[in-house]
Parts: sequence; C-alpha cells; structure tokens
Amino acid sequence: MRWIAASFLLLASCASMRPALADDSLYRALGGKQNIIRFSAEFVDIAVKDDRIKSTFANSSLGRIKHMLAAQICAISGGPVVYKGHSMRLAHAKLGLRNADFNAAVEDLQAAMDHADVPVHTQNKLLALLAPMQRDIVTK
Repeated sequence: MRWIAASFLLLASCASMRPALADDSLYRALGGKQNIIRFSAEFVDIAVKDDRIKSTFANSSLGRIKHMLAAQICAISGGPVVYKGHSMRLAHAKLGLRNADFNAAVEDLQAAMDHADVPVHTQNKLLALLAPMQRDIVTK
C-alpha cells in the first residue's frame, strides 16, 4: 500500500502549491494543529536518521524545517494557518534531490503519521495534496 502512495507522488505534475481547501475537514482528520506539529517534528527526526536522505538536512535549521512543514501542512489541509515560507522550488533548488530521495521522504512522513495515529486514508488525502510538489523538489 505504501508503494502506491509513493508512486502516486512520482506521477504528480501539477503546480507547486494548491490553495488551501475551502473546508477544514482534512485538517481536522489529521488531528488539528497539535497533531500536525507532532508528526511534522517526528518526520524530521526520522529523516535525519534515515541513511538515504539524512545528508539533505546537514547544515539546516531543524527547528525551522519542523515549524515550516507544520505550517505548510496546516495551510494545505484547510487549517487556519497561512504558509509564509519559500516555494518548494526555491527551498530545494540547491539540494540536487532525486526521485529516490523524494520517495524516502514520503516513507518517513508516512511513518511519522502512523505514529501520530493518522488513518491511512487520511494520510493518502494529504499525500495527494503534497504530490504536485514533487515536480519542484526533484531536480536530478
């Protein structure tokens, strides 16, 4: 089932950010702000230990990444937060990321959401919103 979600992300080819949802049902299904903060932070903690992608986070402010990711997920899922960070293209431009790196990050995010008790169908709804960002994140 996980490979289906990862494969879906690779097939995405839309714009880098979709506007926030008109309703907050996904935001609430994700557990609201506190749960999004929780799994966003855990994602970063998992990713920095993942041999496949940990070098991506070298010389990065992990606290800032956690904060910005949580804000982005809150906003894109219809929550009451405005994402004020860089575009995904700008934020990842110098990293030289490949599809394998992107897939590893997706797997780590899914693991973090599993630990935060986010149901798989809800995870897939979020991943569908994040999927178009693959085009801007992967540059190699």
